[in-house]
Amino acid sequence: MHFSQIFTASTALYSLCLAHPLTTADIQGKATFTLDQILHTNTTAKHPAQKLLNVYAKYAKAGASAPTVVQKAAASAMASGSVANSPEPSDVMYLCPVNVGGTTLNLDFDTGSSDLWVYSNLQPAAQRSGHSYYTANNAKVMSGSSFNIVYGDGSGASGKVYADKVVVGGVTATAQAVEAATSVSSGLLSNVDSDGFLGLAMSSLNTVSPNKQTTFFDTVRPHLAKAVFTADLKHNAPGSYGFGYIDSSKYTGSITYINLNTNNNGFWQFNTGGYSIGSSAKVSKTISCIADTGTTLMLLPSDVVSAYYAQVKGSTYSSYEGAWIFPCNAAMPTFNTIINGNKFSVPGSYINFANLGNNWCYGGLQADTGIGFCILGDIFMKSQFVVFSQVGSTPQLGFAAKKL
Repeated sequence: MHFSQIFTASTALYSLCLAHPLTTADIQGKATFTLDQILHTNTTAKHPAQKLLNVYAKYAKAGASAPTVVQKAAASAMASGSVANSPEPSDVMYLCPVNVGGTTLNLDFDTGSSDLWVYSNLQPAAQRSGHSYYTANNAKVMSGSSFNIVYGDGSGASGKVYADKVVVGGVTATAQAVEAATSVSSGLLSNVDSDGFLGLAMSSLNTVSPNKQTTFFDTVRPHLAKAVFTADLKHNAPGSYGFGYIDSSKYTGSITYINLNTNNNGFWQFNTGGYSIGSSAKVSKTISCIADTGTTLMLLPSDVVSAYYAQVKGSTYSSYEGAWIFPCNAAMPTFNTIINGNKFSVPGSYINFANLGNNWCYGGLQADTGIGFCILGDIFMKSQFVVFSQVGSTPQLGFAAKKL
């Protein structure tokens, strides 16, 4: 099937995905499809300090705790209504239209969570304003089941759970668990472009009680030609997701695979082998990282981050911003992550995330202090072709150089 609707964005820059099956790539009658992103314009955007605080909120259940300086910076930005002058437009959020129970909703595809929760007609009318929402017409309610997602900043959503038809890119899950919100906190209501989340982490991370439910990917895996999905996100340009196949036209060279950590806690979590900055020598260091399409920034251990900004002239850690900042005209070196012995690079221009004004810019690379693991968000993901594989008994991540 084809999604042909164009949706406008009122408060932030988003990418919407157009879905189309690949008629030439089907294998033994099983499905493959791709989701192409489309950019839309915005009028306002959140300050980067608020985005950083959101990362801590997202991983609060995994033990993340935001440093006081980050909390104060976000609160100050919110109180003043401050926004970055020119955030990178395609580094904000990715939304894809998904047909849930007969209604097309714009959902955030998030490899850092495992719930498919949506705005619904069960919420007060005021909460649904500006959103498309789910109505459980002929769906079967999962008696006794509920969900209650609470993020570290106090925001969250809760509600009932239904089994309903969910269609993504022509592939249908006929009895997918759909978490229909009865209440959504004010912190989430301000994002009028997103109608919910489609989680793509492991099903073990799902929050439905008393029985966890499978993600959309796990539900449809038996019907895909291959138990994989891929992310070909791009910097300042539309990218794509692929399901059920690996498109060799999207990358060059070979794909480097690495097994997930045994104690991955439901995340796409793995160990890197070190890093290098620009043309400097590799520093060997085991760093546990999560590949997360639902996080904008790239967060690494403080010693790694300090080593990077030591090579950026004029950079400083700002207690006011709760983050590393630097002169906007500074030369930004490449940051290289070592995965299974191979180097994967993030251009310095990607790390120049947002203009704060007065020739100061906000770094897209920040410390993971208080989180307990590294998060390779979209700034890293836009630099690579990434494979999320459930082929065989051991889940793996694959990384390859993009074909430009």
